[in-house]
Amino acid sequence: MTTHPSIEQHPDVAEMRSRFERATATPRAQAIETLALLTGLFLAASPWIVGFNGLTTLAVCNLITGVAYALCMGGFGPAYERTHAMAWAAAVIGAWTIVSPWVVSGNVDTTRSVVTNVIVGCVALLLAVAMAAMKSDSSGSSRSRGRGRRDRDVGAMG
Repeated sequence: MTTHPSIEQHPDVAEMRSRFERATATPRAQAIETLALLTGLFLAASPWIVGFNGLTTLAVCNLITGVAYALCMGGFGPAYERTHAMAWAAAVIGAWTIVSPWVVSGNVDTTRSVVTNVIVGCVALLLAVAMAAMKSDSSGSSRSRGRGRRDRDVGAMG
């Protein structure tokens, strides 16, 4: 009977985790995470802040999506490599926030609700895409640096 080491022991997994940890330790990533958390909290409280809490269906929708957005985007720094895909889910929440005044049942497309949801939804969508792009920035630059060294080494040998 053979035993296989767990995937957690694989060297590529360790390097990937290290790369993601470096990406989230940057001031840019921390700023995006903070702004996203504040955006989610504002979205959750927006019906009461802006004054459309009488539109019950949209108020409940904003409360739920705001909390979900804040959970997806905030507080995951230590576990970034496991939760990075949540940034794409947060992007979907941002897109939903933009269209929700026209989709949620009832007559909820008032000026206050539309303007608030479109602005907050656009901010949420941009922050989520920026967070999702953090992974590709860090992995792409690491790979290209590695290739450059290998190419120079091969060129020196040949």
